[in-house]
Amino acid sequence: MRLVIVSNRVTIPERHEKAAAGGLAVALREALEKQGGLWFGWSGGVSEIAAAPSVVQRGKVTYAVTDLTEAERQSYYLGFSNRALWPLMHYRLGLTEFSRSDYAGYLAVNRRFAKALIAMLQPDDIIWIHDYHLIPLAAELRRRGIANRIGYFHHIPWPPAEVFGALPFAATLASTIAAYDLVGMQTSIDVNNLIGGLVSMCGGRSDGRKVRVGRRETIVQPFPIGIDVEAFRKLAAASVRSATTPLRTTRQSLGERKLVIGVDRLDYSKGIVQRLEAFGQFLRSHPDQRGRVGMLQIAPPSRSDVPEYAELDRQSDEVAGRLNAALGEFDWTPIRVVKKAYSRNALAGFYRRAQVGLVTPMRDGMNLVAKEYIAAQNPADPGVLVLSRFAGAAQQMGEALIVNPFDTHEVAEAIRTALAMPKSERIRRFEHLYATIEATDISWWTQRYLDALAGTDTAHPTIVPPIKAQTARSKAKVPRPAARKPPAGKLAAEASPPAMTMVGGAASS
Repeated sequence: MRLVIVSNRVTIPERHEKAAAGGLAVALREALEKQGGLWFGWSGGVSEIAAAPSVVQRGKVTYAVTDLTEAERQSYYLGFSNRALWPLMHYRLGLTEFSRSDYAGYLAVNRRFAKALIAMLQPDDIIWIHDYHLIPLAAELRRRGIANRIGYFHHIPWPPAEVFGALPFAATLASTIAAYDLVGMQTSIDVNNLIGGLVSMCGGRSDGRKVRVGRRETIVQPFPIGIDVEAFRKLAAASVRSATTPLRTTRQSLGERKLVIGVDRLDYSKGIVQRLEAFGQFLRSHPDQRGRVGMLQIAPPSRSDVPEYAELDRQSDEVAGRLNAALGEFDWTPIRVVKKAYSRNALAGFYRRAQVGLVTPMRDGMNLVAKEYIAAQNPADPGVLVLSRFAGAAQQMGEALIVNPFDTHEVAEAIRTALAMPKSERIRRFEHLYATIEATDISWWTQRYLDALAGTDTAHPTIVPPIKAQTARSKAKVPRPAARKPPAGKLAAEASPPAMTMVGGAASS
């Protein structure tokens, strides 16, 4: 039984290339190498004609990639995928632009991919399709007689029917989901939204786990994606011993000052401008912290040829400049925005140096930065994660400080709470968070999904393994500090860790 993975972009590794630590691409490559398989998708290149795929063999993995024509790139990728589906899936109706010609181009590329893929398929292949660029691909394969098991994983949010239904032909596009045997989403919220849409828009019937549209039945379940926790932990620990130039420079410029860090692609879903404003609000509300803490926002540009992203680039520069001019001193710049990509090694070192990880997207499927920040921390003196309630990660990481990213004052107060948090409380929260992300790492996610798709899973695919509270600490061999007894008369319930911590919300610690 061979595994076939289809994704929008495919990068063919060089011969004898050493895989980068962690990451979805590495996990998928390992799954393919384990049982042999095919990885098919767009090369990232553009050519004058829609040529047949180029095929390259690397060990047990066959890579098949095809270029897009410039017209296909404009309609399928920049048009419908990035200017219609991306903002819509992130609940941003005001930014959604729909063009019938773009939609036609999107469907045409999916048809072309299906036609090219069929020639390479074997009868017992299991096919795993990834993300919103390729929603109708299974329907195109079924139309051409493919009866293989086909799964789909949606990496970004899925909005409720009231939002998704604003898309012309929404019901037609959503109904193509029924061509899959298994659909994986990041959270139960996304699952409920998708099933609700299939029922209300497509006349589907559902028991909450399976949905029947027409004569086909599809399982829809949450599979929260993880990271390679152990590999990232080792990267962060190694960064202490061998600092790269960016890390060394950052440490020298900070001195004893504390660091708040944000790491995101330059995308409007990430809430970067609102986050900068929140840090400025924190400094205005707590003037005693000026000169004692700085913020580093790493934001490599993406999709710069889309006008909304160019505008975001301008806004982030304007906000950072205005706040630095109003709040900075001759020897202290409150906010640094760096618009370039760094290696995973460098990022791990930045995370480990930061006392606060500020992860506040306006809406996110999962957000793996939150998990990387926790994996990188020093178990003996960890930082604190401030996390948006609208990131999928918030469903798993309740020991973070959960905030509403639309409320600048709430995020500012969460920064204050994180910086002032006692070490014992930071350690307690960190241990629970680390144990959670370790138990549901990238290998767990890959195997659970593939077992469910193949029908060989022996348990519900989203059951989280038992969490070992001391996992990270035992790995680092750091002695646990003596536990502090709660004050006399304090209720046991008050001394217990909360299920979820809200800052300025319904519940708080």
